[in-house]
Amino acid sequence: MSATAASKGRILVVDDDRLVLATVTHGLAQAGYEVIDADNGDDAILLAREHRPQLALLDIRMEGKSGFDVAETLRDAYRIPFMFLSAFSDEATIAKVRELGALAYLVKPLDVGQIVPAVEAAFARLGSGRPVAAAPASSGAPAAAAPLDAVALAVGVLMHRHSLVRAEARRRLQRLADEQKMSLPAQAERLLAAVEELARSA
Repeated sequence: MSATAASKGRILVVDDDRLVLATVTHGLAQAGYEVIDADNGDDAILLAREHRPQLALLDIRMEGKSGFDVAETLRDAYRIPFMFLSAFSDEATIAKVRELGALAYLVKPLDVGQIVPAVEAAFARLGSGRPVAAAPASSGAPAAAAPLDAVALAVGVLMHRHSLVRAEARRRLQRLADEQKMSLPAQAERLLAAVEELARSA
């Protein structure tokens, strides 16, 4: 691994779809990151313990340990921040993502051109000294303290619900914010709160 690749950051990528795994791994490596990959949760945890990546990008639904299981271990045992990459954005999934304290939630299908900027934004946040992982649930810290980008998550919800591409979903969220005379982050939080309420009442 070249010094340049190592200097941008080490990322663990986990997905049981070999094509997705290869595509994301290649794209991040091309962007200058050192990438470690795994196609299941057990291997992901072993690799995280051995290599201590600065960030993990996790698929959610996998055979054996799910991305949620892996995220809990990364957060509680190793304090490694993580992002989710998933084709699912139902209410229960969204609520769990926020509870775990993900840095971001990316909705499939998307290309590496969308993943790399999200990863770069996560590394910028990690380098800023802002908190990077939610406290373990046992500490009693509120899930709202998680540093998830509410706008990115709300855009993902709109993409899933209305079969929109990312740019169209963001425009719709902005339009809602303008109509309510709210900031974009405030409108995103409002939408997510409604989604979480639906998840609790399901």
